[in-house]
Amino acid sequence: MTIQTPTPFPAPRAPEQVSFDRQELGVILSLYGRMVAAGEWRDYGISCLREVAVFSVFRRTAEHPLYRIEKRPKLRGRQGMYAVIGMDGQILKRGHDLKTVLRGLEKKLIRAVD
Repeated sequence: MTIQTPTPFPAPRAPEQVSFDRQELGVILSLYGRMVAAGEWRDYGISCLREVAVFSVFRRTAEHPLYRIEKRPKLRGRQGMYAVIGMDGQILKRGHDLKTVLRGLEKKLIRAVD
């Protein structure tokens, strides 16, 4: 009788691309809907890449994005996984919690009523 060693399962691989989960998309699309209703934003695009997931917000489709909401899991332990980046490439807000990072964009909704 011969004894065969069991074949090990393959090691779990890291995901090939980063993406937003359902809860994160819910928070982002909630803000997006309010900004569309206010007439500030018109279009969006989502990119899921190897190291970063990007939600880009446009005033018009043919323009550069007004804002980019990025998720970089590698920065989870440092500055924070989420960032809001302006049109000029400047990081406007970075943090560990998506809702607090997006709070800076919500301030654009507050206006004085004449």
